[in-house]
Amino acid sequence: MSTKLAQIGENIDSRYTASAGIRRQINKVFPTHWSFMLGELALYSFIILLLTGVYLTLFFDPSITKVIYDGDYLPLRGVEMSRAYETALNLSFEVRGGLFIRQMHHWAALMFMVSMTVHMARIFFTGAFRRPREANWIIGVVLLLLGMIEGFMGYSLPDDLLSGVGLRIMSAIIIGIPVLGTWMHWMIFGGDFPSDLMLDRFYIAHVLIVPGIILGLIAAHLALVWYQKHTQFPGAGRTENNVVGVRIMPVFALKGAAFGLLTAGFLALLAGVTTINAIWNLGPYNPAQVSAGSQPDIYMLWTDGVARVMPAWELYLGRYTIPSAFWVALLCGVMVILLISYPFIEKKITGDDAHHNLLQRPRDVPVRTSIGIMAIMFYLLVTLSGGNDLFAYHFQISLNAMTWVGRIGLIIVPPLAYFITYRICIGLQRSDREVLEHGIETGIIKQMPNGAFIEVHQPLGPVDDHGHPIPLPYAGAAVPKQMNQLGYAGAPGRGSLLKPDSEDVARRAADVEHENHREEKAMYERLQEQNRDIDRKSGHLD
Repeated sequence: MSTKLAQIGENIDSRYTASAGIRRQINKVFPTHWSFMLGELALYSFIILLLTGVYLTLFFDPSITKVIYDGDYLPLRGVEMSRAYETALNLSFEVRGGLFIRQMHHWAALMFMVSMTVHMARIFFTGAFRRPREANWIIGVVLLLLGMIEGFMGYSLPDDLLSGVGLRIMSAIIIGIPVLGTWMHWMIFGGDFPSDLMLDRFYIAHVLIVPGIILGLIAAHLALVWYQKHTQFPGAGRTENNVVGVRIMPVFALKGAAFGLLTAGFLALLAGVTTINAIWNLGPYNPAQVSAGSQPDIYMLWTDGVARVMPAWELYLGRYTIPSAFWVALLCGVMVILLISYPFIEKKITGDDAHHNLLQRPRDVPVRTSIGIMAIMFYLLVTLSGGNDLFAYHFQISLNAMTWVGRIGLIIVPPLAYFITYRICIGLQRSDREVLEHGIETGIIKQMPNGAFIEVHQPLGPVDDHGHPIPLPYAGAAVPKQMNQLGYAGAPGRGSLLKPDSEDVARRAADVEHENHREEKAMYERLQEQNRDIDRKSGHLD
């Protein structure tokens, strides 16, 4: 079999001469930092969304035509509802595995949005959006927005009471936009709300148009990452011109496949043991039954919170009235524009136009970190304000008071978070520099000949003739703060949680680690020599 496969490979290569290019690509190196798995988590969640979504489309009918329910769910028998809601109920109670797949689809959507949000936060705080990766930042923001749109249309399709209320709120916000609102509402809903065409349009956009765009943008995003090389955190042997990590074959590929299967298993476990979006408890959409407690999914809750805390400001321009709902759309639009344009704003203010492949620690860029924390606090406050009616009900607080708490909090908390974060970053910078200058605190107290007591510090580098540490420059990497990080506590024991490894196994594992360490050291020495040669040729060294 191996001979036949080799012959097939040679025949293909003789026609397309692809072996050299493929060999270079499979030798590509990826960093091993755990935070890079956040983007992979979003990718695997989207793949699960596609697979489960294909299954759901086989049994769902997006028609708004009214029917009388006669299915297996007894409490709703004889109730008039749309065909969409009926097929969603049938999918949950009559299709084998339908409820499991539907809940897995919903959990995957939440995982997709949350992982994208956290992934984008990691990119922001580490400066991975800087030149030459501004385009990938914009693609990421567009993917986040499309994910929100896709998720909103997805949970609107069953036409239950909760999704209908959400659609009505969205309809009011869109139609409140001056000049364009009426046309946008007609384009999206196909007429007044509710219209006979809206679910059909949402269905086509949800299962075909938006997923296709997301798939294309994900491909472009990954292609740019592949072409521009991966960013990495500063460390030993890491420069702006190399990547230190593992090759894509076989280590990275096996880890990625295992992580993908783990993600699928975790989502399947959630779908099997937890109930989400129990539409049978909500009933079909009826405008007369709108009530409190109608919150959307977590990734859309911030828009509901903005609508709840926004004052009822109406603007009158002659014969024209701009309703208060317009300010909700305006604020959301401003937030999106600021998110897209931030890399260019920072570059304009700092004047930094260089290429960057090494990431930054958040403490080293206190202004950006403080802005990010301020934005997160704003987001959390408007998200919590989206459930202010629930807080008011369960804690017996006035709803009006909760609304004002949200409004005042949006004015006070973000600037306060900025100030506190900035001071924390400055304090962490000073802590790093103190260790680089004086060494690590050992906890050992020494009495001097004059009777004074001092704490002994372990220098991180050489010392002068008087035994004082020579200050080391800060290189952007993590600085050890404890003696254990220098190996003073010895290596941890080997084995599982309940049983240690035998001495023979531990000795062989230690030998392998020592050999790997020697090879890694030799690699770093070669890289340093190559960098010196490059600097000499470019005239940077004498």
